[in-house]
Amino acid sequence: MSWTPPIKFMTRPVVVLGAGVLGRRIACTWISAGYDVNVRDPNEEQRSQCLQYVEQNRDMYAERTSARRMGELRVFEDLETALIRPWLVIEAVPEVLKLKVATFATLDALTPQDCILCTNSSSYKSSQMISEVSEPTKRRILNMHYYMPPKAMVVELMTDGFTEEAIFPFLVERLKETAALPYVARKESSGFIFNRLWAAVKREVLTILSEGVSVPEEIDSIWDEVFLKAKGLPCKMMDDVGLDTVAFIEHHYIDERGLSSKSTVDYLQANYLELGKLGTKSKAGGLYPPGYQVEGENGATSFSSSSLFVLDVGLSAKEPSNTTGAILRLDTNGENLKTVLSGQSMPDGIDIDRSLGRMFWTSMGMPGAQDGAVYSANLDGTDVRTLLSSGIINTPKQLCLDTQDQKVYFSDREGCAVYRCNYDGSVLEALVRTGSSEQPVNVMDWCVGIAISPFRGKFYWTQKGPSKGGKGRIFCGDLASPPLTSGRKPICIIDGLPEPIDLGIDEAKGTLYWTDRGEIPFGNSLNSILLDTIDMEDQSQPPKLQILTRHFREAIGLSLDTKSNHIFVSDLSGFIYSYNITTGEKRSVFADSHRALTGIAVL
Repeated sequence: MSWTPPIKFMTRPVVVLGAGVLGRRIACTWISAGYDVNVRDPNEEQRSQCLQYVEQNRDMYAERTSARRMGELRVFEDLETALIRPWLVIEAVPEVLKLKVATFATLDALTPQDCILCTNSSSYKSSQMISEVSEPTKRRILNMHYYMPPKAMVVELMTDGFTEEAIFPFLVERLKETAALPYVARKESSGFIFNRLWAAVKREVLTILSEGVSVPEEIDSIWDEVFLKAKGLPCKMMDDVGLDTVAFIEHHYIDERGLSSKSTVDYLQANYLELGKLGTKSKAGGLYPPGYQVEGENGATSFSSSSLFVLDVGLSAKEPSNTTGAILRLDTNGENLKTVLSGQSMPDGIDIDRSLGRMFWTSMGMPGAQDGAVYSANLDGTDVRTLLSSGIINTPKQLCLDTQDQKVYFSDREGCAVYRCNYDGSVLEALVRTGSSEQPVNVMDWCVGIAISPFRGKFYWTQKGPSKGGKGRIFCGDLASPPLTSGRKPICIIDGLPEPIDLGIDEAKGTLYWTDRGEIPFGNSLNSILLDTIDMEDQSQPPKLQILTRHFREAIGLSLDTKSNHIFVSDLSGFIYSYNITTGEKRSVFADSHRALTGIAVL
């Protein structure tokens, strides 16, 4: 049976065991993200200091997050009382292995079966703490190692050898809500990731000092110049130097010091050099795959070998008209802009079937007139085919594809409907009708965004409401039995949004993303929600959404690039942005004031 997130975790507390220096900081991070937190510590003074620290510092933590509310803190002396229905427990008790083993045995007995159990230990693997827990519980135990919030927001996650794989992406998303920077160790490792790096640096620094090669102030000064001021990154530096050169240098150290070559030269030779992967100078890449480049002040990694197809609606052209729209192609770093097709009538939504090498797009025509259309073409703009010609639909907006069943899904704004049809335009089917297409006077009925989840058998669409009106909604229906044919009422999963537009789904992570072009502070943003946290039966408890990044300029299209873990967003001011899901970095990759960009797709 596949792992599912804790039931209604948004309404259940996070429990921190230990109110010490780190425990109270961990509590503050979760409170700032809107989660209620129970802190348990048998020491009254520690509990008092925890309350004082959170009261004095929670606003500072909250400035880093996008939560709409602050969570509540409660402190407990009694463990069992603190452990009432938690969805996450983080132990930060003293670094005594016997105590940690006993703690997890107690948690096994007292916590719900869907509760995730973590140790903040920096010196012990979680696999060393599970000797007295049941076999099923081992699958929900892991290391969650914090450094020192708020100064260092890095959190490292690591398996106990049995941990369900699906827990890691779930926790990564939750940690990002707290403004943490999560990293996942791919396998068990004493010291996780950073502490192993730091251990190697410490050993070599002490060796330099012991041999009299340098003095502390010079070592720190040269480190500051090369790694801090110049933002030197170890893997990037090796790629730039050349992995063949790196191997040659390591050979010298091996011969001089009598070291083993297994994890250095032999590893490079078998995994990189023999495959022609020599680094930046090689078309085959190196430690980084070809096409990756490190940019930005924080050294975030971005993928640049893919292409973007983006629609220019034509409204910002020097001489705008109903046929000044275009389909553009450019690299994901914003370079090599080309016009694939021009003379388009208000193009708005686009998606690509990579296996067929074809793109599909909508043209709105004149908004409000029954003259919208849907087309497809080869990626170079040849072999243009009309799926739905002018006169059949009203104002088709965002579009997505079901590549397995070869279906096109799109929303019709003034038509107040959601449609699907075959790749050739046949079997046009209205899945939803939200109002009258003859008199579309109620903007609350206008459908705009569309996304499908074949894995869940669902489709999702946005009804944006009045411009920047705070009445936007996202709905859900069944693919197999859509509302119009089944008679089932569509389910509104989120309401009260500023003005939601385009949608996108990461099936692997179970995450729904959307752009919102409404008013600040919550509009003109990129947002997400975990689909498995939506209770389709009980709508009384609104799901917890996350604002990933803000300050777009009339945000419209979005496209997921799962292989690079990026989201690309286009806006009506002529900007394209990339958002790094891992680091949270947003940056502009393209800008042209003579363009008004709508739909976007990554190839």
